[in-house]
Amino acid sequence: MFAKPRIGLLGGSFNPAHEGHLHISLMALQRLGLDEVWWLVSPSNPLKEDRDLAPYDSRLDGARAMARHPRIRVSDFEAQAGTRYTIHTLRSLMRRFGGVRFVWIAGADILTQMPLWRDWEAIFRTVPIAIFDRPTYSLKALSGLAAQRFGRAYLQPRRAAKLAEQTPPAWTFIHGRRNPASATKLREGGA
Repeated sequence: MFAKPRIGLLGGSFNPAHEGHLHISLMALQRLGLDEVWWLVSPSNPLKEDRDLAPYDSRLDGARAMARHPRIRVSDFEAQAGTRYTIHTLRSLMRRFGGVRFVWIAGADILTQMPLWRDWEAIFRTVPIAIFDRPTYSLKALSGLAAQRFGRAYLQPRRAAKLAEQTPPAWTFIHGRRNPASATKLREGGA
């Protein structure tokens, strides 16, 4: 019997895609023992104004140019499926790819924002989650509502390679070399 593929999901606006996305994807492949990471480029972001987003096709093309790794795939799944919220995207992916073990991957800034997301607690109960250290966000993320609410589901980082096999809720926080890249800073003309 073959093992189920282990796929990391990195969702976002990719407005624009940057080295930080690549950095956590490569860390996820290594530390979580993933077969691939899929970048799910969102057509829109319910927490941002559409006028602040570059055109979808240019964000998708920018993500493809940045990904540049044979085990990172850039996907327009959300546009194809017509999903707007992460929970709906996850459920659609699980229906379509029933033989896959998905892990949601994100930077520490996302863990602080998750309580603002639609059905955020259901996201924790749907797939294991790996949060990656980011400059200035880690302490706030680890003391925030999401981390506290799901504290009992925390998996020690030394066991992160087993995260994909865990029954949700299960999450971990991966420390490592941080990448300071930020889409906001890039849009503002910074590094």
